[in-house]
Amino acid sequence: MKTIINILLLVALLPFFGITQNSFKEQQLKNNRVKKAYQNKWPGIEAELKTKNINANDLEVFIRVFKHEKELELWVKNKSSQQFTLYKKINICASSGDLGPKRKQGDMQVPEGIYDVPFFNPSSSYYLALKVGYPNKSDRILATGRDPGGDIMIHGNCVTIGCIPLQDGPVEDVYLLCVEAKNKNNPIRVEIFPCRMTKENEKVLSAYSAELNKFWNGLKPAYTYFESNKKPAKYSIDKAGNYLFIN
Repeated sequence: MKTIINILLLVALLPFFGITQNSFKEQQLKNNRVKKAYQNKWPGIEAELKTKNINANDLEVFIRVFKHEKELELWVKNKSSQQFTLYKKINICASSGDLGPKRKQGDMQVPEGIYDVPFFNPSSSYYLALKVGYPNKSDRILATGRDPGGDIMIHGNCVTIGCIPLQDGPVEDVYLLCVEAKNKNNPIRVEIFPCRMTKENEKVLSAYSAELNKFWNGLKPAYTYFESNKKPAKYSIDKAGNYLFIN
């Protein structure tokens, strides 16, 4: 414990000696792909943020994915703001599997649920890649195989086996905005749905099993809460793997 305290004190004192730690953004900019993306895209992104009264230096990002519609929504807000503003809608350019959550390694399914972005890969074989935090607690509880799988990414290069692929240009927008949010230690939440959970889509979902519809009904409050409030719902996951919403 004493050693840990000494290390923390040393880190805190580094700026007084003219020594600074590289920020997350500075580390990312050491990669040529990220550097070129910033050079080519950031002036336009920053200008678009200004039209929405969003401060790029105090940015939060929220992502929604709709599998049936093959669409990703990218939302932004100032950390001090209560509500998110839609930045843009992006086409998902390839897909695998069917509607329904991922339950085991190798099922080719895109997950469904609520996740974060724990890892950035600027050197991906699929251009730029953001890891979706699958499996979460619910996925691990409800897995049907010994291994629930992993390495689910939002990435470029427009090919997929269970990931969320975008064209390289749009994935730059997503990646750079997420870098900015991560650089300020602001949360990045990703919600993945089988489709927009609207009355019009009830027929789409009714073609699937009762078990899947039970899962989707448990996830639906996340969709309806954001639609009404433009902010993500607070939630927990119980011992059975069910989402519990507390708003």
